[in-house]
Amino acid sequence: MATLHTQTTARFMMGPSVILLLAWMLVPLGMTVYFSFLRYNLLMPGMEEFTGFGNYEFFLTDPAFFEAIANTLLLVGGVLLITVIGGTFLAILLDQPFWGQGIVRLLVIAPFFVMPTVSALVWKNMMMHPVNGLFAWIARSFGFQPVDWLSTMPLFSIIIIVAWGWLPFATLITLTALQSLDQEQKEAAEMDGAGPVSIFFHITLPHLARALTVVTLIETIFLLSVFAEIYVTTGGGPGTASTNLPFLIYIQALLQYDVGSASAGGVVAIILANIVAVFLIRMIGKNLET
Repeated sequence: MATLHTQTTARFMMGPSVILLLAWMLVPLGMTVYFSFLRYNLLMPGMEEFTGFGNYEFFLTDPAFFEAIANTLLLVGGVLLITVIGGTFLAILLDQPFWGQGIVRLLVIAPFFVMPTVSALVWKNMMMHPVNGLFAWIARSFGFQPVDWLSTMPLFSIIIIVAWGWLPFATLITLTALQSLDQEQKEAAEMDGAGPVSIFFHITLPHLARALTVVTLIETIFLLSVFAEIYVTTGGGPGTASTNLPFLIYIQALLQYDVGSASAGGVVAIILANIVAVFLIRMIGKNLET
């Protein structure tokens, strides 16, 4: 009886926060779904009308939609490739004993705490600027013509900027997993004549599999909604060369004032993100079972 009373009291006390959390999530989602079935443009107030799946048809047949999907996949895949591989090797380097190890670890992790807007501005004006940027100065020092990164390679530039911000996260998670590796296994392998490459692929990498899966899952969920870096640097251009799905929705909503089409795009983005999340969760579940 006492246990039942305690459980009832706990649920009663947690109830308001759970209700608030559900309202925080469900009310905006419900409004987005509602507006997605309306022909609703902010430039034509009072002329809203039910349009069924017309907004979805308009959004899905927009020529920029498929390019935005491709850019989103390239952005997520490129950042994951850089952060997973780079984070693994950085973690291995940071796991070695050397003087000033604590300071170096702090410096490596520091970019993760920089706001995306700030890091994008730094990369745009101090690193990739075709006249005053660091890369332009290096190119001129070696006698080469400076490259206008954000104009000629906009999506690749954004991948570099976003990867720079997420690399510390992958490094930190991988380093934590690496420090739990039993050193006796490596010592036994070395005594049997195994080299560093064999030890890495047969002992270290299998041990890091779960950590790398977690990194992939968390990063993918956040990378599907990258916006600030694109807004600050390229504005989705040139044309739609660096426009991903969230930025396309932004264009529909706040540049073209088409709330109905943007809401339909938001619903499509939620569905696609959940499909990816379910796939990754199943993948991580299978990995944890092995």
